[in-house]
Amino acid sequence: MDWERIIYSMPATLIGLTLHEFCHAWAGFKLGDTTARDQGRISLNPLKHIDPLGLLFIVFAGFGWAKPVQFNPDALRRPKRDKALIAAAGPLANLILGLAFIFALKAFLVWLPDTWALSDRFFYLLFYSAYINIGLFVFNMLPLPPLDGSHIFFSGLNLQTETEERIMRIGTPILFIILIIQSRSNITIIPIGKMVGAVISLFL
Repeated sequence: MDWERIIYSMPATLIGLTLHEFCHAWAGFKLGDTTARDQGRISLNPLKHIDPLGLLFIVFAGFGWAKPVQFNPDALRRPKRDKALIAAAGPLANLILGLAFIFALKAFLVWLPDTWALSDRFFYLLFYSAYINIGLFVFNMLPLPPLDGSHIFFSGLNLQTETEERIMRIGTPILFIILIIQSRSNITIIPIGKMVGAVISLFL
């Protein structure tokens, strides 16, 4: 196990997942639903959002999850539109955070001397922070159930709620199996790394 990678990536993972779920909760509240607020999810405290099992999967399997933010569609002002906005809020927060880390990394490479004692460690901390948050954006925007991108995609379709929920239930184990296969073999089903690299290369 690559413990060095885990040590460098864990702060960014906790920050990225926390901000992701916070923005889902905040968007739902701003759009008229108080469910997330009542559950204490409008918070930047990682303990409110981190799922212990999901965090273990991140450490040992390379992928994982946080506690999903719940909302009541009936409380939203415009349910189909607002559902898409709530879904998009989390990934967009990761994109903004990832870009902030990219620009910080560029500033670090330009302005700080190579002889600084902590330069290598600081570089990798910034790099993993950028990579992980861009990765959370790219991954969650995929139109695959139950990812945020699927909620955005389905909001543009005229599907009944029962049909959408059935697709989500079927899609969850399929996505899990795909990720297990991809993390434990040389088979690339979803080229997440290449997509993240393409986004980062636009700015670095």
